[in-house]
Amino acid sequence: MTVTYDFGDKTAIVTGGARGIGRTVATQLVRFGADVWVWDADPVPLDGAHCQAVDVTKPDQIKDAMAEVSVGAAQIDILINNAGYLGSYRGFETLDPAEWQRIIGVNLIGVFEVTHQVLPLMRKMGSGLIVNMGSLAGKEGLPNLAAYSAASAGVIAFTKALSREVCDTGIRVNCVAPGPIDTDLIRRLGNEVVNDMISASPLKRLGSMDEVAGLVLWLCSDASSFNTGAVFDMSGGRARY
Repeated sequence: MTVTYDFGDKTAIVTGGARGIGRTVATQLVRFGADVWVWDADPVPLDGAHCQAVDVTKPDQIKDAMAEVSVGAAQIDILINNAGYLGSYRGFETLDPAEWQRIIGVNLIGVFEVTHQVLPLMRKMGSGLIVNMGSLAGKEGLPNLAAYSAASAGVIAFTKALSREVCDTGIRVNCVAPGPIDTDLIRRLGNEVVNDMISASPLKRLGSMDEVAGLVLWLCSDASSFNTGAVFDMSGGRARY
């Protein structure tokens, strides 16, 4: 069955949208008519979308990008906080402090920074959809990915807390927590690590970026109007709660 959406009157921002899951989400939003603004520290052109160079840890860059979006759009309807950095796959004791600071900075503080500037506009118009990309690591705590797990857990808790702060408005805030998805980011961990991930999955495979994008778009649609403060697994059955 083919699922279709109509986002023809929506303006969407996708952070980390140049590659991987973010690019797939942005592509699908464009396909279904949204006016899409892709924010990425290393932007890559995407047909039908506006692409801006934005480091989500830099408030001034976010402010400048917001100003440009505001010229072309009266409101922001959808925010996908997708920018992420996995870091090295290694034990915490051998991890350089500068690296865990970057992991926390991009994956958690970046969500704070972007949301802090977008949310007031959504509150002003009384509606909006925010989807934060977390990770299964944030629910289970994965060895050799301690900092990434901690950042992802923060995204999950932030989603739940923020959703309750804005529950008196038309703003909905949800989180998607993928397990291992077939992206370059995961493949760079090496065949041995990837094979272990596949073995740990009840479905015995990696998820696809299209599958993740399908869930994100559903959360941005009217079909998901009763969901807020929720965390949706994409783990192939691996998540235990």
